[in-house]
Amino acid sequence: MTRSVFGLILVNVLLTSLAQVILKAGMSADAVQASLSQGARWSTAWVVGSHPLVIAGLAMYFASAVIWLLVLARVEVSLAYPFVGLGFVVTMLLGWWLHGDALSLARVGGTLLIAAGVAVLARS
Repeated sequence: MTRSVFGLILVNVLLTSLAQVILKAGMSADAVQASLSQGARWSTAWVVGSHPLVIAGLAMYFASAVIWLLVLARVEVSLAYPFVGLGFVVTMLLGWWLHGDALSLARVGGTLLIAAGVAVLARS
């Protein structure tokens, strides 16, 4: 795997993780929560789908999908896909930093086990 492909994979992981925390912020917004509390309606779909943070998160997901397509054009999926597991670590840390998510010993340990598995697969 070349450095440029590895860089694309890391950008993909970062964008996907950022998309998660931005989508969480959008779905936690007061207007979205108020609309969700009224039940499933078309107006709720509109409020959720038009919220700027939800749109930004979805745009980041789209950008990460485009980058992922570039990765898949260059390396085997069985080599590239394990790196997606790094997103668990990045997303956990971003959730803790930006949203105050709890970091229990079990959560951190499980996430590090996933990262260790990624490292083992990457070296094969």
